[in-house]
Order: sequence, then C-alpha cells, then structure tokens
Amino acid sequence: MQNHFIMNAFHSNFAKMKQGEIQLKYYIIYKPFGMMSQFSREGDKSTLADLDFEFPKDVYPIGRLDHDSEGLLLLSNDKKLNHKLLDPEYKHWRTYWVQVEGDITEEAVKALKTGVDINLKGKIHHTLPARVKKIEELDIPERVPPIRERKSIPTSWIEISLCEGKNRQVRRMTAKVDFPTLRLVRVKIEGLAIQEMQPGDVTEVPAYVIEKGVLKEKQKNSSSRKIIRRKK
Repeated sequence: MQNHFIMNAFHSNFAKMKQGEIQLKYYIIYKPFGMMSQFSREGDKSTLADLDFEFPKDVYPIGRLDHDSEGLLLLSNDKKLNHKLLDPEYKHWRTYWVQVEGDITEEAVKALKTGVDINLKGKIHHTLPARVKKIEELDIPERVPPIRERKSIPTSWIEISLCEGKNRQVRRMTAKVDFPTLRLVRVKIEGLAIQEMQPGDVTEVPAYVIEKGVLKEKQKNSSSRKIIRRKK
C-alpha cells in the first residue's frame, strides 16, 4: 500500500512554540489497522516506525489506539499537551465511527448515551454519559484486511463521542448492549478531525490548531488549513 505525505501549505506560518530550547512539533496520522501506537518493536506487529515519514526523535504518541483500531493519532514532543489530553480532569471529547454486528436499536443507542456497566480488571465501571447516534452513510477508507461479516447478520454504524478513555471502552460498551464492535475508527479529538486522510497518512499541524482546536475546545480545527498531498 502506498502511503501519502500530507504537507501543510501554511508551513511558514506555524507558531514557533518552545519548551526550553525545544521547538514543539505536532503531527497527526491516520493509524492503519494492525499497527501499534508506538515506535518500539514487539514481535512481528507493525509500528509507527514503519510509516514512510521521518519524525523527530523526541516526538512520541499522545495517547494510543489499540492495534485493531484505526484513525486519528496525535504525536508531539509537547509534554504539557500530553498531560492536558490524558489527565481525566480535562475531559476532552474523542469521537469514533463504530461498525457493529447487527442492526443497532434505539434502545441500545439510548443505553450507550446514558451509560452502561463495563468490567475493568474485575471492577465494575459505569461509563459517563456519551454522545451517540446511528449513522446510515459515511465516506471511509476500506479496511485492510476487511472485516469478517456473516451474510445472515447485518451490520450498522454509530458515531460515539466519549470524554473518558478506559481500556477498550468502546468495544466493551457495544458488547454490553449486545452489538459487538467489528470496526472502530477514531475520527476526531475535540475539534481536530481526520478529514480526508487515508491510512498511513501523516500531516504536521501548526500550534494554533492544537491550541484552538483541542486545548480550548473551540471548533477552529484542521479544516482551516490548506493541505497538499504528495504521492510517493
């Protein structure tokens, strides 16, 4: 599969934020299915080091996506950003498109909205209220490899936004309402959206996008940047 590089046409206007002597850098990627959210190797699984992009050595992922999840992953060398995005006190919203087994019902959607009990290492956690809706049509890249579907059982899609991030939370939630997750794609972190990116894409984003679109919860997001895609 050919990866694409996405270059910001406003590169010269990037805010030059510094933490000591370090110039802060921000990147978003569309993490493909099967790739681990880390640079170090573990067995034969692919990692961020396999992307056709040379990141600065001090850049690391902010948060994670499971290897069997896809979509938006933020990378940076900004330690303060790491704290503000991962500390539960700040409650940043993350949005996912989720394909589930079966035609999900309104009752199930309502239960996901209000909160369900999930098991976390033997302890019951009642999930916080979420934003959930069923979606009929969406434009999304095909997964490689494709999901395994059973011809006798339909599938459906929901959009779910959470302000907490427990281990495999979305999968546990949909399983609780009897609609197991087949595919999970993160499409937004607050106002930072994946937009037209494809699996394996990398784009450097300016500091103001992080400042306005993520940290201050304003909707001035990546749609404000003009991007140019260059095929390898």
